[in-house]
Amino acid sequence: MPTAFLRTARSHRSDGFGRSTALLLFGIAILGAWAAWCVFGRITLYEISQSARLEIDRANNVVQAPLPGRIVSTNLSIGRAVKSGDPLVTLETSTEEYQVREEQTRMAVLAPEIETLRRQIAAEEAAREDERKAAETAVEEARARARQSEAPATYARAEEKRLRELRDNGLIPQRDYEKARAESIEAQRNVEREKIAIERIQREQRTRETDREARIRRLHAEIARLEGQVSTGQAAVSRLRNAMQLRVIRAPIDGTLAEAADLRVGAVLKEGDKIGVIVPSGKVIVVAQFPPPAAIGRVEPGQSALVRLDGFPWMQWGTVPATVSRVAGETRDGAVRVELAIDRSQPSRIPLQHGLPGTVEVAVEEVSPGTLILRTAGSMIAAPRSAHAASAAPESVSAP
Repeated sequence: MPTAFLRTARSHRSDGFGRSTALLLFGIAILGAWAAWCVFGRITLYEISQSARLEIDRANNVVQAPLPGRIVSTNLSIGRAVKSGDPLVTLETSTEEYQVREEQTRMAVLAPEIETLRRQIAAEEAAREDERKAAETAVEEARARARQSEAPATYARAEEKRLRELRDNGLIPQRDYEKARAESIEAQRNVEREKIAIERIQREQRTRETDREARIRRLHAEIARLEGQVSTGQAAVSRLRNAMQLRVIRAPIDGTLAEAADLRVGAVLKEGDKIGVIVPSGKVIVVAQFPPPAAIGRVEPGQSALVRLDGFPWMQWGTVPATVSRVAGETRDGAVRVELAIDRSQPSRIPLQHGLPGTVEVAVEEVSPGTLILRTAGSMIAAPRSAHAASAAPESVSAP
């Protein structure tokens, strides 16, 4: 009986040792496999955007009212395709039309006045030319008379000289000499009168020409004043017609009306009121907003990404593959803008169009599980320090 018991005890000890050894080897194998996975395995890390949206790669154009006015017609309808220059809203232009007619009437009255003044100038210039020719003729006649009177004056002077010699010699009486001397003086005065007549004719002609020049200058000044009024009127008409053109609000670009204000005929628009938004035709891209710590230094052009659209559950519709194309270098409104190009090589059942919201997951790097564990442990260790530092900061105390 004792011998049988000893054999049984030894058998139990050998079986327990074998199982323990097997469990130990299995544990070592599991631990080795886990260690190898931690070192050699690869896990893809993703950064998820705060928000994302499908947009056209060209900027939208917001249409606003350039001038205030009352609406007389409207052609706004969401989804309508428009071309540059198509009228969208027409405002009332009756005031400008009245002003244009008024300016045109005033200019029509000025035109005959200007023509009349020009005819007066032509008449004055013709009269001046006639007077100049008449004066030249009168001067020539006076010069001819002067030349004609020179001969008697010369003869009279010579006769006076001869008679003076005879008187001095006592050959003739004094009376004959006095008569010859008077005739010589009279002949010389006739010559002087003709010369004075020439100067008088020339002075009178210069005075008449000065007067006509003054009248012509006044007429030219009056024409310039009236032409200035015509130019001012034409500028006013151009300005009013430009304002009338501005009251026809047109599409600035080709595209589709994505937004349209609810406008009725007779309503009054204010300057700067939003009429609608035109989305230009172009390529659809993804624009995502990332937190700065997640994007700066981590999200880079060329990285692959997945787009999940809110209106299309990804379990049913799938995701849209994309590639990071541009990353903003500065934050705006607390986020970093990231633009992604959609991968068109893989067909998608989702109708990709402007305005669809969603989120973006960007594959930023691949790390080993061990590295990820160390990062997690480091952040867990750093978190209490941050909390301790925050609790150690003095609290602000408000005065009672």
